[in-house]
Amino acid sequence: MSNASTQAADLASDAKKAAETEIAALRAKVETLMNDRVSPAIAGMAEQAEAFAQGASETVRRQTDNFAGTVRAQPFAAVGAAVLAGLAIGLLMRR
Repeated sequence: MSNASTQAADLASDAKKAAETEIAALRAKVETLMNDRVSPAIAGMAEQAEAFAQGASETVRRQTDNFAGTVRAQPFAAVGAAVLAGLAIGLLMRR
């Protein structure tokens, strides 16, 4: 090999090593950022979603209990409301 091609090969090898070093440093920075900022943020969002789901579940349970109490207290009104709702749905489905 000529001296120029040896120098070019050395330069290419050095550039490759520098790029690999820089990529490794960037990879470490991204991993640190993920561990320090992204993972806690995702954990916080998961906690919020769980709290929301529990709140929604509690609200649905409470409303179901209220509705059941209303039906027990006024069974004829509940049957009448169900009949009217059924008629309304039937008329809307006809169209």
